[in-house]
Amino acid sequence: MEKIAVIGAGAWGTTLALLLHKKGKMVILYEKFPEYGRVLEKKRENPKFLPGVIIPKEIKITTNLEDVAWADGFILAPPSFAFRETVKNLSALQKKGRFLIVTKGLEEKTCFRMSQVLLAFTSEADFTVLSGPTIAREVASGLPAAAVCAGKKEESTAAWQKILSSETFRVYTSTDPVGTELGGALKNPLAIAAGISEGLGLGENTKATILCRGLAEMTRLGKALGGEERTFFGLSGLGDLITTATSPYSRNHRFGVAIGKGADPKELIDKQESVVEGYYTVRPALSLAEKYGVEMPITREVALVLFEGKDPTTAVRSLMTRPLKKE
Repeated sequence: MEKIAVIGAGAWGTTLALLLHKKGKMVILYEKFPEYGRVLEKKRENPKFLPGVIIPKEIKITTNLEDVAWADGFILAPPSFAFRETVKNLSALQKKGRFLIVTKGLEEKTCFRMSQVLLAFTSEADFTVLSGPTIAREVASGLPAAAVCAGKKEESTAAWQKILSSETFRVYTSTDPVGTELGGALKNPLAIAAGISEGLGLGENTKATILCRGLAEMTRLGKALGGEERTFFGLSGLGDLITTATSPYSRNHRFGVAIGKGADPKELIDKQESVVEGYYTVRPALSLAEKYGVEMPITREVALVLFEGKDPTTAVRSLMTRPLKKE
């Protein structure tokens, strides 16, 4: 793959476009909204999502999806709530080529993983998923990071591994796309929970407890849906959970901190420029948990806080006073 189209000019999409450009690939970056596309083209910077990072002029920027049809590799980076519309429009132009899914979320109405949404339009799609502890600004700045690309076709995962890997970005491969996708999605509500605990001033013990027991929740549901247990203890599970739940650059973490300090979740979402994926993932995650008979108490309390107006302090008390059990 020498010609790569990045679909979605958010922080992560822009970062991957920069990474590929440094690797000598021909890159085109697609932005859905024409007005913002003109801002990107004029400023050669992504002021909303990656301020201060220059986008080289060799990276073509377009708001016309037809312009990406020449690519032989496609990186899909729209937010989860826009993923279906994006791949529907793209599939009308291109059903071949290799697809790399980097969106971390679940579709609200269907509870689908992003790969399932893609396959609904291109049933024979050659897809790989990329996940891991990848704060976009840090990767764009050249700080060392690692991720995992997972798929059922070894040739494709190896191809994306080679394309993306560099001295500062190390990519591993996996044959468990289900677990890899779920790890990237399910950690987001848990990161909100960790942020809420920080906003409440509950200390490091509380946060560590949320991460540890949250990982158990992720693993239980992931295994029930066909993922491999070991995946959740790797980069796309534990690794991504640690980063997303602790980094000041994490949108989910910042969102949770604000709620812990008294902000209204809906008002915060309405003001957000960047997408807080955990907000959109928590309900489909619980729907899947109910369907498969999996306990997810932390995720459930996050949902009650976000959508039912439950006081965060009361939610903590509910978790701490649950019936005692073995670890």
